[in-house]
Amino acid sequence: MAIGNAKDLFGDDYEQLASTAVPTTVSVKGHSRVRVIGEPATQVTAYTYEYQKWPTSQAGLAQGGTVILMRWEGSEGDWQARVSGSMAALSSFLSETAPKPTSFRTERGSKYGPFIRTTA
Repeated sequence: MAIGNAKDLFGDDYEQLASTAVPTTVSVKGHSRVRVIGEPATQVTAYTYEYQKWPTSQAGLAQGGTVILMRWEGSEGDWQARVSGSMAALSSFLSETAPKPTSFRTERGSKYGPFIRTTA
């Protein structure tokens, strides 16, 4: 699901949309390196560096799961998304979190919903 659609459905301040970086430290061991075959090796000293690691997914959109078409109040039509788990798990998730009436169907035509969060 595109981030803009997720913000439209769940709101701009939805906590699962808040991607935050995790400070990560990498330690590199000392080792020898040969830049050109046949030349002598040079010694690389041990060092560390830090960077910000951002959340990633396990698969690109080409392999990200089953294609579904989602619709919610105000969505102006169906939007394509991918589900890596079961449709029952997505149905449970939407019934617990969707602030707007939301439904979806699989490419094969199975329809699910509408779902809306019933508790505040």
